[in-house]
Amino acid sequence: MDVIDIIIAKRESRELTDRQIDWLIPAYTAGQVAEEQMSALAMAILLNGMNRREVSRWTEAMIGTGIRMDFSGLDRPTTDKHSTGGVGDKITLPLAPLVAACGAAVPQLSGRGLGHTGGTLDKLESIPGWRAQLSEAEMFGVLRETGAVVCAAGDGLAPADRKLYALRDVTGTVESIPLIASSIMSKKIAEGTGALVLDVKVGSGAFMKDLDRARELAETMVSLGTDHGVRTVALLTDMDTPLGLTAGNAIEVRESLEVLAGGGPADVVELTLALAREMLAGAGLDGVDPAEKLANGQAMDVWRRMVRAQGGDPDAALPVAREQQVLTAAASGTLTRLDALQVGVAAWRLGAGRARKEDPVQAGAGVVMHAKPGDAVRAGQPLLTLHTDTPERFEAAQAALEGAWRIEPADPQQPSTARTRSNASLLLDRIA
Repeated sequence: MDVIDIIIAKRESRELTDRQIDWLIPAYTAGQVAEEQMSALAMAILLNGMNRREVSRWTEAMIGTGIRMDFSGLDRPTTDKHSTGGVGDKITLPLAPLVAACGAAVPQLSGRGLGHTGGTLDKLESIPGWRAQLSEAEMFGVLRETGAVVCAAGDGLAPADRKLYALRDVTGTVESIPLIASSIMSKKIAEGTGALVLDVKVGSGAFMKDLDRARELAETMVSLGTDHGVRTVALLTDMDTPLGLTAGNAIEVRESLEVLAGGGPADVVELTLALAREMLAGAGLDGVDPAEKLANGQAMDVWRRMVRAQGGDPDAALPVAREQQVLTAAASGTLTRLDALQVGVAAWRLGAGRARKEDPVQAGAGVVMHAKPGDAVRAGQPLLTLHTDTPERFEAAQAALEGAWRIEPADPQQPSTARTRSNASLLLDRIA
């Protein structure tokens, strides 16, 4: 095989053969293909795309560079969820124990935040003692004991993806849908779950800003799951406004506990239940009502066992930021806009996120929202509270929030047309 021939083929919009792909991916992972050569190919794929067969074979080759997990020894069906990332997206925290309480096993391999999007592991690590790094044996042990585990992926899972992801990040090829889809699905398929629900975010705070592009990504990932024997469905959900009333780490854990206790913001509850029903249907448990498990406390019971099984103390006080600053409404009226991206960047600048994978995060940092679009507000009323341990960060966070919200005069003759999470569904589309 000659990598130059492969680059030229894709540059000229020709299909790559199975044989070419099967050679290329392990050769690149082993260092036999130079970074500049794979950079050229990634750009050619970004510009000219790949068809379903190529993407499926590419994904299979990436899976083949590592291990495949096998949960067939469990006494319950497995199902998992993946979100493409957003602001205030704490859904995994109530969702995993909820689905486990309904009778499924949830092996949730999660990641850390980067930039304005939060990371599930960062949120959970604000719980004193909780561990993200588990051996395979420990992961299986937690699953058998509690029905759910949320942990970091091991080094043996699709190692080709780690190398290719880092390359895409520095070569302007992150946006390639075939490469995004194969990156996500190679790990999820290698994880070994029987069913998978994809939460593809759309809007200002999401990676995909455009509904048509998000739908294309969702369709590609669903086809990859189907081609590899995983029952897969995708929900396209709104991310123009942050989820819930918090964006951070410990503050999102608190909000998740409200949901598990039968309360919490309406939009977080809505999405948690929608994803739970899809996960249970994929696992063959669609006769179970997840809303009952939230109401009767069984989901909270699983949460407590899950946290304890990973070394955490579910009764310990969560970290609180040392400094707070309140931003108030300049006028009375109806809040008609609260931009997810700007809130996410503010939380990041306050210390809740990181610019590089090795950067630390502050457990207590973030943004608490006191109103959402559609709510009536009064002049002087708190709109946002900024939390950080380092008050010198307030100025940069406030700069990120410049123009992030809009308040329009209330007209008693006209009902408000503002989209609010309490009366408008987050669900934009379903792809199966």
